[in-house]
Formats: sequence, C-alpha cells, structure tokens
Amino acid sequence: MEQWIIYAVLSAVFASLTSILAKVGIGDMNSNLATAIRTIVVLIMAWGMVFFVGAQKEIPHITSKNLFFLIISGIATGLSWLFYYRAIQLGPVSKVAPIDKMSIVLTMVLAFIFLHEQLTIKGIVGGLLIVAGTFVLIL
Repeated sequence: MEQWIIYAVLSAVFASLTSILAKVGIGDMNSNLATAIRTIVVLIMAWGMVFFVGAQKEIPHITSKNLFFLIISGIATGLSWLFYYRAIQLGPVSKVAPIDKMSIVLTMVLAFIFLHEQLTIKGIVGGLLIVAGTFVLIL
C-alpha cells in the first residue's frame, strides 16, 4: 500500500473523531471560543512537529509566494472551522459532516479549473455519487 493512502485513511479517522469530540466538547459554550481553543492545540502540535523533525531550518527558504498562499489557506481553514463548529453546535453531526464533505466535489472542480488537474469520467461519476449520497444522508 502506498504511504499516502495510509496518511489519507489516518486523516479520515482523526477527522471523524474531531467531529464527535468537538460536538461533545462544545456543549453550550460559544462555538468561536471552542474553535479558538482547538486552534491553540493545533498550533502547539504543528510547531512541535516542526521542531521534532527539524523542519525549522527551512524557514529562511520560505518564499513570499509560499507565505501568501499559506496565509490565504490559513484564513480559509479558520473560516471553515468557525462555520463547522457553529454548524455542529446547532445541528446533528451526522448531517453536518456529509454536507461538509461536499468540499470534496468542490475541491475536484477547483483543482480542474485552477490546477489543471485531469477530471475523468470516473471522477465525475464519483463526484455525482458524493452529491447524491449527501442528499440521501441529510434528507
């Protein structure tokens, strides 16, 4: 099995745990505060990993283009988390999560438009099945 597949599966496992643990953890507190607490933990873990693997040596080699797009990506991540936490606070995780995963289809479309990645018949059918599955799960 290719290494990226293992990482992708682990990502899915921990993403699912994130939703369940967050729903229990939020309770009736402000969802923005809950997101901020989670973000601090992620920040500490990410920088801890940077120093653990010695990647801090690469900091001087970061280009302005790298920095710009990572900052914009960080803003998008922050907005995604804020909206997601509010959604799971107000609604059932079992319905919010599938809607959130519609990002897969949007990512495929955006990758085709902006990154010129190939969009195959298999990818289109898979995307349509994700959309159909999402509607089945939320209705």
